[in-house]
Amino acid sequence: MEIHKSAEDYLETILILSKNSKVRSIDIVNELDYTKPSVSVAMRNLRENGYILVDDCGYITLTDSGREIASRMYDRHMLISDWLIFLGVDRETAINDACRMEHDMSEQSFTAIQKHIIEWKKGRL
Repeated sequence: MEIHKSAEDYLETILILSKNSKVRSIDIVNELDYTKPSVSVAMRNLRENGYILVDDCGYITLTDSGREIASRMYDRHMLISDWLIFLGVDRETAINDACRMEHDMSEQSFTAIQKHIIEWKKGRL
C-alpha cells in the first residue's frame, strides 16, 4: 500500500513525540500547528489503515507497520539534515529541506548517500 507524504509526516511526528511522553491528538496539533479537524481526520485514516492504535483515553501508539514507516522517515530526516548541515547549510534550512527530501528520494539514492557518509566517517574517503 502506498502511503502519502502527509501520513509519513504524522507517523514520524508521533514517533518523535512518543520518545518523551504519551501522545494524544492535541499534541500533534500543537507540534505541527495543524487544525484539530485535520489531525482528527488524519488519525482516523491512519487507524483505519492499521498504522496507529488509539486507546480509550485517546492515547496514540504506532503499530509495527506504523513504527517501521516512522522510523524510516526519521532516519532519513536525521541523516539528510545532518549531511546538509555538515555541507554548510544553516540548521533551519537543512531541517526544512530534509523534510521534503526524505519523502521524494529513492531508496537507491538514499542508500548511496548513507553508504558514502558511513565510509567517510570511517576515514575511507
